[in-house]
Amino acid sequence: MTALLRYQADLLLRSQRWLPPVILYAAFLGIGVRGGEPVLDSLGYTAAFLLPVAAWLVRICATGEPAAARACVAAARGPARAHLACLLSALIAAVLLGVAATVVVTLISDPASNGHRVHVPPLRAAAAGLPAALACALLGAAVGALTTRPVLRSTGRAVPAMLLGALLAMVLAGSPAQAAVSGLVTGSQTGRAPLPLLPLAGAALLAAAAFAAAAGLAARRSP
Repeated sequence: MTALLRYQADLLLRSQRWLPPVILYAAFLGIGVRGGEPVLDSLGYTAAFLLPVAAWLVRICATGEPAAARACVAAARGPARAHLACLLSALIAAVLLGVAATVVVTLISDPASNGHRVHVPPLRAAAAGLPAALACALLGAAVGALTTRPVLRSTGRAVPAMLLGALLAMVLAGSPAQAAVSGLVTGSQTGRAPLPLLPLAGAALLAAAAFAAAAGLAARRSP
């Protein structure tokens, strides 16, 4: 699996198709996050914006490999393992992006609650913001896995489904991403930085189920 992950990561980096989602994420943060604003609110934006970016990265990895190369890798290592490596590579890229953004936003934000009344230690804020970002990355990767090949092969269906899935994953009550982000926003009102461990666990379970389903379908649909 390590060799497959290196191969997929190399494909992603060399293709430079990761630039549009990363630039879009930076633009989102530039609009929604400003230096000196309450740290927990800013971390909530940081996590929420990561969800559609993670879904997009999954689509990039799932569709960027040439068909001939994909067939060769599937024949050598098995279609399920090859597709799983593709999904994991996108997830790792999203997680690294989320970690970097969380660190930067924590450093430039005001370590205080909403209204600047209660001090929020930066390390405590980062410890709350990082699981929220991870939960959004996991859920976004799950959405991406279920809205791209081999689940949906038509671009005309896959892209709208991905956008709709990312939106619903962010706003629906009971969604791990919605719970993690709303916990940060609510915590900003009191100055308490909640640790969204339960949403993180839920997002991890959903991502594992989506990855397993997509990999299994890749094996069944492989010629």
